[in-house]
Amino acid sequence: MKIDILLGLQWGDEGKGKIVDALSPSYDVVARFQGGPNAGHSLEFNDVKHVLHLIPSGIFHPDKLNIIGNGVVLDPAVFKKEIEELGPPVEELVGRLVISSRANLILPTHRILDAACEHQKGTLKIGSTLKGIGPAYTDKASRNGLRAGEILHLDFRKMYREHTEAHLSQLKNYDFDFDLNEYEKGWFDGIELMKKFRIENTEYLVNNLASEGKRVLAEGAQGTMLDLDFGSYPYVTSSNTISAGACTGLGISPRTIGEVFGIFKAYCTRVGSGPFPTELNDETGELLRRKGTEYGATTGRPRRCGWLDIPALKYAIMLNGTTRLFMMKSDIMSGFGTIKVCTSYNIDGKEQVQLPFDNSTAIDPVYTELPGWKEDITGIRDYAGLPENLRNYVEFIEKRTGLPVTIVSVGPDRNSTIFR
Repeated sequence: MKIDILLGLQWGDEGKGKIVDALSPSYDVVARFQGGPNAGHSLEFNDVKHVLHLIPSGIFHPDKLNIIGNGVVLDPAVFKKEIEELGPPVEELVGRLVISSRANLILPTHRILDAACEHQKGTLKIGSTLKGIGPAYTDKASRNGLRAGEILHLDFRKMYREHTEAHLSQLKNYDFDFDLNEYEKGWFDGIELMKKFRIENTEYLVNNLASEGKRVLAEGAQGTMLDLDFGSYPYVTSSNTISAGACTGLGISPRTIGEVFGIFKAYCTRVGSGPFPTELNDETGELLRRKGTEYGATTGRPRRCGWLDIPALKYAIMLNGTTRLFMMKSDIMSGFGTIKVCTSYNIDGKEQVQLPFDNSTAIDPVYTELPGWKEDITGIRDYAGLPENLRNYVEFIEKRTGLPVTIVSVGPDRNSTIFR
């Protein structure tokens, strides 16, 4: 059985959590393949909003297995808090969740290093979530990380102290005050909670389940435009958010990949610093932010908002080998008399559709204007019932990208989803 991948095509916050939750009944396994608690996957049902940071978004379905893959960096304190907020007793969740023994741990000193480094950059800061993601991936790449499987070793506390002392030595180079005890609160309790769950080499588990005919959905975090290699470096996350990241983040072969579902908003948002060609620093941008409740699920920071960017979307489609598009937050676009879509860029007086390598390059977006719609669409459940101008908007995107939009989201609830 092929393994399908679901990921974001923009700068993150596209609504992946909701769609994974909505698709979960069609799958046996949901496996998260990269990122860490810098992710904020929001999903809503029964008028209750849930935000997941580490745990795969299939966790609310009792008959589904959820896997935290080796590509994830895991903070035990965040894990503990998240488990406790889910609702079901731990004993019940133990049967639904497996942790890769190869997943690297985020230590308290990783978070301190993250904050100290960002503080030192001043006005040049990249907009880190300060969750310790970058330092944890740095240790992983330099072969100095602690992994989840090592919490079962008898000398784990000694290993932890050795890593912590190395980080404290680095912190002497920063003018930054901190209280390690404050950062350690809950961390070791999280370690003890993790021990109740299965911790194993999940690359065997995922491949065996797929070979047995089980349907597996690989869940990504952040978005393509934040990819470590292909995003707007250095204003990116510390992992590979594209479909290739699912292979290294779960231990699966490219030959096992089936569908690649790409999620995008009907407009664009970005959290943190970095280039954003269609950003609207005006009343329209503020209206999108207010209507869309565009504030980071992890940080609470206001998101930068702008019109849909087709060249960036096509770039993401190319990198991921996307096979289907899912459009989110179309309900937020109701009420705009005219909707603009960026279809190319004007750079140094020349029109082009390729993203420049240099982030300092001045980009003037070239827009196509489309008529908007006024109707409230949150109660509509079939595509034919959507306003004509919204259907024209969807079909314009399909024509420009060459891919079908097979899901249109019309609200935050799992049921506010139109499958085409």
